[in-house]
Amino acid sequence: MSEQGHGSVLVVDDEPQVAWVLRFSLEHEGYRTYTASNGIEALEELQKHHPMLMVLDLMMPEMDGWGVLQEMIKLPVDERPRVVIVSALTGPDDKAKATALGADAFVPKPFDVEELIGVLGGLAEAS
Repeated sequence: MSEQGHGSVLVVDDEPQVAWVLRFSLEHEGYRTYTASNGIEALEELQKHHPMLMVLDLMMPEMDGWGVLQEMIKLPVDERPRVVIVSALTGPDDKAKATALGADAFVPKPFDVEELIGVLGGLAEAS
């Protein structure tokens, strides 16, 4: 993991309000935060910033969260961020698929920002 990526989070969500709230809350917690509104932007941001963590929505236009996870599998393990899926898709099949594709945690929408920050903090410490 590159040193510049320490303490950084990429928020990937097509809902501007969700992305804004997360960015504001995460920056308040001391994380460097980047945002993307679809999977294609997310992959570009990954290449540019090498974030340590990613908050990923599954349902988005152009390329969804599933597509992002499938592309990230191609990256060397040390270049992949720890991923928290934040989605309204909360069925056991969705959770199992996300885990199989490399997601580290799953937080259902609508989510509590404090809970999500707690999950991210736990992953950051484990990295």
